Amino acid sequence: MKKMEFHITDENAGKRIDIQTAQISGLTRSQIQNFIVKRLLTVNTLTTKQNYRTKPGDIITIKIPEEEQRLVPENMPIEIIYIDDFVAVVNKPPDMVVYPAAGHSKGTLLNALAFRSRKLASIGGPLRPGVVHRLDKDTSGVMVVALDDSAYYNLVEQFRKRTIKRKYKAIIYGSLKNDSGEISLSIGRSESDRKKMSTKVKKGKEAVTAWKIVERLHGATLIEAKLGTGRTHQIRVHFASVGHPVLGDKTYGRKTFMDLNGKKIVFNRQMLHAELLGFVHPATNEYMEFTSPLPQDMEEKIMELRDI
Repeated sequence: MKKMEFHITDENAGKRIDIQTAQISGLTRSQIQNFIVKRLLTVNTLTTKQNYRTKPGDIITIKIPEEEQRLVPENMPIEIIYIDDFVAVVNKPPDMVVYPAAGHSKGTLLNALAFRSRKLASIGGPLRPGVVHRLDKDTSGVMVVALDDSAYYNLVEQFRKRTIKRKYKAIIYGSLKNDSGEISLSIGRSESDRKKMSTKVKKGKEAVTAWKIVERLHGATLIEAKLGTGRTHQIRVHFASVGHPVLGDKTYGRKTFMDLNGKKIVFNRQMLHAELLGFVHPATNEYMEFTSPLPQDMEEKIMELRDI
């Protein structure tokens, strides 16, 4: 059993124990919460609760079971758009989790990448090495993973400075009045459901989404969205908050089907796709841009919404 230990300073004290520990350990919040329940995480040698807020001088200790220390390579099909000794750019399919966590120990993108790549970064947590950003399970498209520690820090800094270029395509419910616009609403953890994000919070973080219409469809709209910030579930939360949720999103809006002129159109997952990702290569300093075409399921729904 591996042991991890962290010391809380004056600067980073005051946060919930699960949030704080996830930020400094590279583990996920769900893993941290699971360790708290199993009494594998202690504060000053004492067990704690998930809502405990850290104090200066606290010593957080985590005992990680053997089975949660190693990323198991799996021979699964995955589309690698680009790979070298520093980064891997992949086209994530829908219905695939990015890295192992509670409930998804295998079958993830990182399990597949560990099999295909000669190496992975050592930073980011034992089960998500090199992960500098992620896509939700039901979101498809292009993402980058660091394969080298220096590349990891470089990409994290590019995301922090908001110099990463990201474009998404989404099919949203209803018809937007204007052809383009911007949603600037702060986003934070929902006060009524901690698993969800919301714009209706007292202390949210700045979130900006620029959008333009690609095509007006029957009862829906195909849009392109650019992220000015990278908050959790940002596009999904922003468009749901203005009355145009992403179709198929079971969490925000719940528009999982449409009944138009007697024809029922079912959306089995959220119609959201990461179409473009651009960044400066961590080793060569060359700007690189990668794209991913719309997946077949979204193309099919667009055709259905055109033909009604």
